[in-house]
Amino acid sequence: MALYSAEALVLDVRDFQEQDRIVTVLTREYGKRRGVAAGARKKFSRFAGQLQPLAKVHLKWWEKEGRDLVRVSDVSLVRGADFLQQDLEGILLSAYLAEHVTELAQESEPSELYFRLLDSTIEALEAGVSRDLATRYFEAWMLRLAGVFPAPRECPACGRPFPGGAVLPRGDDALLCLECARDSGVAGGGLLVGPEVLGFLLRIGREALPKLAEGSVPKAVLRRVEELATTLRRRFLDRELKSYTVMRRTLAETEELG
Repeated sequence: MALYSAEALVLDVRDFQEQDRIVTVLTREYGKRRGVAAGARKKFSRFAGQLQPLAKVHLKWWEKEGRDLVRVSDVSLVRGADFLQQDLEGILLSAYLAEHVTELAQESEPSELYFRLLDSTIEALEAGVSRDLATRYFEAWMLRLAGVFPAPRECPACGRPFPGGAVLPRGDDALLCLECARDSGVAGGGLLVGPEVLGFLLRIGREALPKLAEGSVPKAVLRRVEELATTLRRRFLDRELKSYTVMRRTLAETEELG
């Protein structure tokens, strides 16, 4: 049995048996890890207040070859994320961000880029960056890191920049310019991506989130980016993230009641 230690971002915490919890975390060096925090549900547990969703912690764990679950031995809080647990939207958003990483990051493989993306997104949210903007930035980059977000620079069919916008055809992961989409007969029924959306996607690729937040982004652009990311994610996973479905349904119901 070997002892490991690393900074980690808490993705999920679930009750286990009578007194324990199972925690899923993301580390830079070791990717995702799932472990048992024995006694974490006890009133005076040494883990009390440390295992909160999206918290950044310093984690120590014992790992035995051949076992899926590690044994968490120590947790110390580096940065809390309780600011996201103070309202319904924040709670839903936390689950949505975490499920992205749970689905796309690999077990036992270095996850430096995923770690940095989630870590910086949480920092930006805590600093007051718009949740809508931060979520769209996070979605686009998660799919880029997974290799499924199309390059918004030029048409792969003709090699030219996108004049006037682009189209994401049904069943395809590549954006086509309007002319190539029309010539190939796939324009109808495809998802239209306008020039403003393409411009925003280019900014996502070259600007950090705090810099991006210095200006204003029209809500219509954010909605189209969300639609594009959602379409690509569903095709890649062959299903929708449960947290996204719950978040959209719950927020829609809340708006109707309000």
